[in-house]
Amino acid sequence: MGTTAETWHKTACILCAVNCGLEVQTEGRRIVKIRGDEAHPASQGYVCEKSQRMDYYQNGADRLDSPMRRRADGSYEPISWDTAVREIAEKFKAIKSQYGGESILYYGGGGQGNHLGGAYADGFLKALGNQYRSNALAQEKTGEFWVQGRMLGTGVHGDYEHCEVAVFIGKNPWQSHGFARARVLLREIEKDPKRSLIVIDPRRSETAAMADHHLAIRPGTDAWCLAALAGILVQENLVAHAWLEQHASGYAEIAPALNAIPIAEFAATCGIEESVLRQVARRIAGARSVSVYEDLGMQMSVHSTLGSYLQRLLWLLTGHYGRPGTSNAIVPLLSLSKASKGETGASSKPVKRVEKRSPVANAKIIIGLIPCNVIPEEILSDHPKRYRAMLVHSGNPVHSLADSQRMREAIRALELSVVVDVAMTETAREADYVLPACSQFEKAEATFFNLEFPRNVFHLRQPLFEPLPGTLPEAEIYARLVEAMGELSERDYAPLKRALRLGRTAFALAFFAQVARKPKTMKYAPLILYRVLGPTLPKGMDSAAALWGVAQLYVQGNRRAAARAGFGGLPPFAGEKLFRAILSGASGVVYADSEHADSWRAVSHPDHRINLHVPEMLAELEKLAREPLPQDRDYPYVLSAGERRSDTSNTAVRDTAWHRRGRYGTLRISPQDAAALGCADGETLRLSTRRASVEVVAEVTPMMQPGHISLPNGQGLDYRGSDGRIARRGVAPNELTDGRQRDFLAGTPWHKHVPARLERIATEISA
Repeated sequence: MGTTAETWHKTACILCAVNCGLEVQTEGRRIVKIRGDEAHPASQGYVCEKSQRMDYYQNGADRLDSPMRRRADGSYEPISWDTAVREIAEKFKAIKSQYGGESILYYGGGGQGNHLGGAYADGFLKALGNQYRSNALAQEKTGEFWVQGRMLGTGVHGDYEHCEVAVFIGKNPWQSHGFARARVLLREIEKDPKRSLIVIDPRRSETAAMADHHLAIRPGTDAWCLAALAGILVQENLVAHAWLEQHASGYAEIAPALNAIPIAEFAATCGIEESVLRQVARRIAGARSVSVYEDLGMQMSVHSTLGSYLQRLLWLLTGHYGRPGTSNAIVPLLSLSKASKGETGASSKPVKRVEKRSPVANAKIIIGLIPCNVIPEEILSDHPKRYRAMLVHSGNPVHSLADSQRMREAIRALELSVVVDVAMTETAREADYVLPACSQFEKAEATFFNLEFPRNVFHLRQPLFEPLPGTLPEAEIYARLVEAMGELSERDYAPLKRALRLGRTAFALAFFAQVARKPKTMKYAPLILYRVLGPTLPKGMDSAAALWGVAQLYVQGNRRAAARAGFGGLPPFAGEKLFRAILSGASGVVYADSEHADSWRAVSHPDHRINLHVPEMLAELEKLAREPLPQDRDYPYVLSAGERRSDTSNTAVRDTAWHRRGRYGTLRISPQDAAALGCADGETLRLSTRRASVEVVAEVTPMMQPGHISLPNGQGLDYRGSDGRIARRGVAPNELTDGRQRDFLAGTPWHKHVPARLERIATEISA
């Protein structure tokens, strides 16, 4: 690891959920060359320009190399690992004893490239009796997940490689990707006269510029546009009635509402000619196959959960499911929705659950996650059930969640706050303790963003470097904390260690026997596996030990897909075979091989029928004709706070030194608005919302329509450079956002619909 030889090492990009396979060369502790891994089963050698930034993550100047404890004056002092573990364990135990485990909030679990640490954090959370969790999914995808559960009961993904029509809603895959080889597939669709690309987006993004139909809606009117399209399908009798009769329930209940949609009125609301909407609806209905992708442009805007429902009606009413080129049910190696709830069972059967809500704001909890926007409300309260402590693992809520000012206030109001991360982030600077984790290239690491069909892929990455001195892998951090709480000891490990000396078959039998005899074995399974199995794995791979358990549970719950991928047979042996393949698969392993018929078996409603009738969504649909789009006369612009661009890398890459060409962090504004303000390209403006004002540099571009402005995501970080000074480059979008602006059901924020005002600074000064 970390040699100067001209050797190409396998790894993956960590900057988006696609996690393209990479090959890299290293010198010392640096990554010096990067290229795509052609052997990777999903990405097949594809990379975008962002992958070239890995060394800026690995060698950021603000990386941590010692546990840190906050002093009374707000400064930090380094402390030993023994001191940190002892004090943190004692303080969490005291809070649990006084207020109960439900008073402790967990935020995070991993970013775009590191999920294994979250598996080990789960054991610590169970030791604490933790009941409430959240992460970035709860400000992005929970509305979509809720709708998906009500309609299909399973996770699905589109087939953009083979679809005749691809529809992207609030999505610019040229920059944000979202599926393997995105730019290659977009070009293929663009060049094929028999295929069509439809984009619903206020901006003329790179993807929209390639589209056959770009519906440049007014910002925030996605729901009106989608409702009009669904209404046209019903009113023009473009619905696949025979298909629905065979595969779906609830059409009779929703048809009257869709028949009543005033198409012309909704077309005017979203700013698209009615004839264009009808043309697009007919194209979708007449296509052999359609795949639709919604993303943050809609999911972080007005009526986002309703939009998630309506876009599904477009492809379900026209029969586009369970076939080549359409959405199909994906088979995850580990269900993220189950993992976020702390569930580790293998059963794939639907379970009827009592609805959970947050203790103070009474917010709906979806896939085990409280909405990010209510976190400050759950803390800054005198409610007896408010959160008293918070563990943040590989997350940065102060920067990435709505209303950074209030989030800072909330974290400082806690009785205990602990951050586990690689760098001194904005959130770490508010915490009582900061624990330094190894980087994603210094330990075995992986993600559970497995979205391929029919052959799904899991990629366990091997470490490129030794851990930075003073850091620990998350598995070791959480094992020490649980042991310090007295929950695990050598007595729990010794019988399994003895069995393991006889081989992993004997170990498997002993492990499952101990699970039956001692329930806490399953409760703390990842940590036990780390302590027992981890030391026997190849050098640097001990953090992969939890995947032995994941592999065993996977083959038990997905025997059909596992067997077709080559992992059939009795579960202990099939699971062992899969685990070995994962360990040795430097470019990833195909762990699931599905058939289109499996997509129907995955629909978890009675008789495997799709449910079209979601009463909560029909009630919201009826409001569209009565309630206008929210507007603020004092803040007439609509700010999209967080746009994906070539010069954004989320917040994993904190060092902006990689950005050497062009302007950084500009505010995009239309030529019409620039002319009205009298501002030129490159001029500094004052941007104000009801939460804050900042200075921005204008980028005048025809990508934007009048009244719509946009800032990039992941910028405005407080970065401590090699000279020790902290500097901020760009604008932190969530200094401008308001946590109260959120979806009625999922609580997801309106980051893409922030009322804003613009002023010329020079004009103001001269006045």
